[in-house]
Amino acid sequence: MKRAPPGVVTDTVQTDSTGAQRRRLGFRIFLSLFYLTAGVFHILLPAPFIMITPDWVPWPSAVILFTGLCELAGAVGLWVPRLRKSAGIGLALYAVAVYPANIHHAFLDMALAQPQLGLAYHIPRLLAQPVLVWVTLYAVGLERWRLWFKSF
Repeated sequence: MKRAPPGVVTDTVQTDSTGAQRRRLGFRIFLSLFYLTAGVFHILLPAPFIMITPDWVPWPSAVILFTGLCELAGAVGLWVPRLRKSAGIGLALYAVAVYPANIHHAFLDMALAQPQLGLAYHIPRLLAQPVLVWVTLYAVGLERWRLWFKSF
């Protein structure tokens, strides 16, 4: 089987340079630790997450439990080669799906006479969410949009 030269993207990470492979590995380590931690907190300490869930979300307790399970599954999926792309897409979509809760949380906090976290917390958090989506896609080799469709 003929291989593409290093750095040429034909499918995913298998044709990456060594530096890109190391970056992807580093991001997968970061993401798996991040989502494992978040998943455990969503499951074991759901109250703070339920409080920031928008009113239009049905069954907040069940949704928070489900999001914790999704985070755990995604974190594990990043390490299973056959599941890696699907896990990355799922975690990226998850980050997009919870964005309204982050916005809601920022508005709730800033509406208080004495905000608990303030703009110094909320602005970076809201700006980091799109970066988290891209990092997740990069970590699994799907940062180039055309590869999304080839992965199914």
